[in-house]
Amino acid sequence: MALEIRTIDDGDLTPWVTAMRTGFLTAPTPDKEEVEVRAAGMDLARTQGAFDDGRCVGTFRSHPQRLTVPGGAQPAVNAITNVTVSPTHRRRGVLSRMMARDLAAAKERGDAAATLVAAEYPIYGRFGFGPATTSAAWEVHITRSALDRRYAGPECGGRVDFADGATVREHGPGLHERLRAQRHGVVDRTERWWRFATGDLPSPMGWKEPFHVLYRSPEGRVDGLLTYGVEDQWTAMQPENKAVVRDLIAVSPAAERALWHYLFSVDWITTVTTRDRAPDDLMPLLLPDPRAARLTTQADLLWLRPLDVPALLEARTYAAEGSLVLEVTDPDGYAAGRYLLEAGPEGAVCSATSRDADLTLGAGALGSLYLGDESAVRLVAAGSVTEERPGAAARADLLLRTPRRPWCPDIF
Repeated sequence: MALEIRTIDDGDLTPWVTAMRTGFLTAPTPDKEEVEVRAAGMDLARTQGAFDDGRCVGTFRSHPQRLTVPGGAQPAVNAITNVTVSPTHRRRGVLSRMMARDLAAAKERGDAAATLVAAEYPIYGRFGFGPATTSAAWEVHITRSALDRRYAGPECGGRVDFADGATVREHGPGLHERLRAQRHGVVDRTERWWRFATGDLPSPMGWKEPFHVLYRSPEGRVDGLLTYGVEDQWTAMQPENKAVVRDLIAVSPAAERALWHYLFSVDWITTVTTRDRAPDDLMPLLLPDPRAARLTTQADLLWLRPLDVPALLEARTYAAEGSLVLEVTDPDGYAAGRYLLEAGPEGAVCSATSRDADLTLGAGALGSLYLGDESAVRLVAAGSVTEERPGAAARADLLLRTPRRPWCPDIF
């Protein structure tokens, strides 16, 4: 029997979750509660399964997402997640067929781009995606930092207080929206995200209650949130506990300094680890000895696939005034064309043109350049972009690069 790719219905939920867990190498059989919790957050019209003789062997789901781009606009994009193909059914075009169906629907809806987080790097470039943000993980050895740990509250006159899950659900969403307004690369968080993060919904991945800390400015405004867990460890009756940062949101430098200083000053904590932080995070610079913060991982996180090039390029602002003609190649056709970009700090106009191209690049390369993290000059040197006119790559970098690097703190 030929493999069938189709949109799933309620009766497919348990086998679909089973196939997803199998693909992600977790215990394959879900309990009833997990299926119900997952189903409540799924749009079945955007959820696909691959079936072989009635057995689900592939999973694919997408959902609406808002992505902050340089300048603060938040175009609608198509976020892809829960992608698996069972090991028994690889190399049969299962992922290609599910991806084609989803991207066609996203294009028809008018989404400017598609996004995903790639577990394996080589897979998604062939579908027109390019890595668009970089994520960093740190390990901080507090005893080597030369930090004065005699903590007496924020020096700015604000305050730091513990909070419970209900308080975080009250203040966290608005705080995160303020962060999104000022930091490109950040994606929106749903109410379900906050409920999972605070234990109000049972997480399929398991959950252990963390500590939540809010920073309030001297005027009483909530400008920061820190969520962390602690791994208990003692050696020869000496505490050597590790704090594991799950989330740190700060919308002012004062809030960021106050939350890090608080955490670095907690008694019994000798090591702090983080994940999914910005590649240009301020944290090491807040230590008297920045070498105490060791970069343990730096890797791509958010991948972006252009679907509507004019809409995407017109959504963001640019560092300088200038124009650029881009020849975008795309075997799937969604982004293919030659486009004139006339850009500046106030915005841009992008339209089809017959002018000679300045740069020729694939959809994935455009995805990598779009948020400003990658360099066109670098991609030309690597052979991923062709410079048709001398100096065009440098001009592209002048327009596209941003003072702070894009940051996506969330895996979806």
